[in-house]
Parts: sequence; C-alpha cells; structure tokens
Amino acid sequence: MKVLFVCLGNICRSPTAEGVFRKLVESENLGGPIFVDSAGTHAYHIGQPPDPRAQAAAARRGIDLSGLRGRQATLEDFHEFDYVLAMDRENYEYLRSICPHALTYKIRLFMEFAPDYPNDEVPDPYFGGINGFDRVLDMIEDAAGGLVAEIRRRY
Repeated sequence: MKVLFVCLGNICRSPTAEGVFRKLVESENLGGPIFVDSAGTHAYHIGQPPDPRAQAAAARRGIDLSGLRGRQATLEDFHEFDYVLAMDRENYEYLRSICPHALTYKIRLFMEFAPDYPNDEVPDPYFGGINGFDRVLDMIEDAAGGLVAEIRRRY
C-alpha cells in the first residue's frame, strides 16, 4: 500500500499530511505494509525542507518533518501509488490533467476521509498567520484517521 499526499509546493500541507499519517500508521502498527510520501504539483520548492512554521506546528504535536524535502509529482507516481490525495480542488484538477486516464480513480481529495470536517479542501496556511498551521494540523489529523479506517476496511 502506497499513499501520496499532494499540495502546491510540497512545503506546508502535503509534508504535514505525510508526517501526521506516517506517525499514525506507526502508532497503529501498520508501518510495514504502508509507504507514505508527499509531493507538490509545481516545482517551486524542490529539495527544500518544509516551511519552518509547518515544522514548528507539527513538532508541538510530536511530529518531526525536518527530514522531508520538497519534490514535484511525476507521471510515475500515478503508477506507483494506490492513493494520490490532493489537498484542494486546484491541485486535484491539476493531477487529473496529467494523470493517465486509466489511473484517475487513484486521485481523491484528502478531506473526503475527514469525518469531523465538512470542508473538502485543506486551506493553504502559507500566507496566513501561525494559527493557520494548527488548524491545518487539526484537519489533517482528522482525515488521516479516516484514511486509516478506510485502509483497514478495504485491505
């Protein structure tokens, strides 16, 4: 099982989702069969670590993002990953536009898995205040729990 989280630049939302989901998978003893990664739809931050504000917010919850580095989503990702989870509709549509038609079923909005949030998008905290990163973490933690529940049901 392979899960890819995708946002615009791969420095805020998707690495946060990667870190949160990886920690949850490990705590649920699902680490062996599940590989987790993140990417951006654009090449703005390739090779860069997550935004310091995202790292700080995650660290306050015991999640270390410091080893992650930005990368851009590739055509190969659609072949390799079982779930390609977009943080918002813009990235969802971009992923669909570059994905082979036969594999578009793998692309979903990450917030589809969040039982406690009616939002279908994770807002980009990049230009907002520090509280935006905590709000994003709350949303991602909820959706990550829902995704683990789906994976358990399906597999």
